[in-house]
Amino acid sequence: MLYHQYELQRLALAPMRLAASSALSLLDTPHNPMRDTAAGRLTVALLDSFEHNTRRFGKPRFGLNETVVNGERVPVTETTVLDLPWCSLKHFRRDFAPRTRRLPDPAVLMVAPMSGHYATLLRGTVEAFLPDHDVFITDWRDARDMPVAGPDFDLDDYIDYIIEFLHHLGPRTHVIAVCQPAVPVLAAVSLMNAEGHPETPATMTLIGGPIDTREAPTQVNQFAKAHSLNWFRERVIHPVPFGNPGFMRLVYPGFVQLAGFMAMNLDRHVSAHWQMFLHLVEGDGESLASKRAFYEEYRSVMDLPAAYYLQTIETVFHQHLLPRGLMASRGRHVDPSAIDQTALLTVEGERDDISGIGQTRAAHALCTGLPDAMKQHWEQPSVGHYGLFNGKRFREEVAPRIKAFIARHERMRGTLVETRGNGGAWSPPPVSLD
Repeated sequence: MLYHQYELQRLALAPMRLAASSALSLLDTPHNPMRDTAAGRLTVALLDSFEHNTRRFGKPRFGLNETVVNGERVPVTETTVLDLPWCSLKHFRRDFAPRTRRLPDPAVLMVAPMSGHYATLLRGTVEAFLPDHDVFITDWRDARDMPVAGPDFDLDDYIDYIIEFLHHLGPRTHVIAVCQPAVPVLAAVSLMNAEGHPETPATMTLIGGPIDTREAPTQVNQFAKAHSLNWFRERVIHPVPFGNPGFMRLVYPGFVQLAGFMAMNLDRHVSAHWQMFLHLVEGDGESLASKRAFYEEYRSVMDLPAAYYLQTIETVFHQHLLPRGLMASRGRHVDPSAIDQTALLTVEGERDDISGIGQTRAAHALCTGLPDAMKQHWEQPSVGHYGLFNGKRFREEVAPRIKAFIARHERMRGTLVETRGNGGAWSPPPVSLD
């Protein structure tokens, strides 16, 4: 009933939101004498805040139309190269002519989290890699839009999808998992190594992921552990309301996930919204724009399929099956010690309040088949969870280390490589990882 009440409230507020939007248009006309008065600015701020805070934000656009390659600006075209029921594999194709006898840039599969936000949450991550990498990303489907007669989706399907995407991209792909997908990506790569899969990725980077939530448990981990699976099934799983394509499908609603995340740092979010209100009153558009852009992205949420959500709670947060060596998928034992072809990089943030210090690094203790030369860990100072894959510190400190790691293992896998139709030898300069 919670989801239905949420929808009814949203519909009840719709006329008032429309009225506020219309009033804002009138107040903003150049000939309105109230426009630049203190009372006018206060009225605009109140109406704008109401409209913004009662709006349902749809799926954002990546909006990455160009990048810089070899010092030149080139257009970027976003295309779908593989479309599966629950996820599309998107490619950011850079339209430029490669130099003669130049090795194509490394192909990178970015696995976006299926944890309530859209893949556009990684817009900054994609943007940082576009100049020197061929970037692909998983674009997960909103469960609210999947008809109840359509296929279900769980953690095993997630693992299968990652293997399918890596198979499609071919050998020498580099996979990057941000947050939640660290577990299914590690599982998929473990199975591919164990089975001698020809498209086993060259490297695997896990960023702020819950490999072992027994390490430095955060508030999120403690909450999940303190409540039974039945509690989650009865309290947070709801049928999609009428009026949506997924009517009656059982989901974990995105607005519930968003409310939980905001409640963790309620004072910070209240302060940020108050600052946005003051920026509106003062007419400080520049300061307002950055905060508003963040919250428009942060509040754009999607629903998760119930089977996937509940299986993740049980596997990752309750039973800790992967670090205990007990995880299986489709009857196949998931054994990270079988990984011997895929180099491992783990990245953690000093102030991460979602995945605590040590939770991602735990992957190293599991990947016993890898020599030390194929394993690396980095703890980024002074960043929280979001700063691990977006923002200035990511661009200037985290991303260069991931790129150096990828470049190093491109070189270690041989100097003569397949160049996708543009043959030639490649001998890159030494890369510092310090």
